Amino acid sequence: MPIEIKELHIKVTVNPPEEGSLWQEPGNAGRGGSAANPIDQDALIAECVEQVLQILQNKTER
Repeated sequence: MPIEIKELHIKVTVNPPEEGSLWQEPGNAGRGGSAANPIDQDALIAECVEQVLQILQNKTER
């Protein structure tokens, strides 16, 4: 007998970036500018696209 989940609660806690992480460059804090350099942004976007495509592929297999 299959189980049907009608309601799902998800709680997420987001922490601020740590010192020295990829998202914080020296001298850029507090200026409101982009904290990641373009190379890091491209890598992040590529990883996100790859994960979304993997999720879509998994959905079509079901």
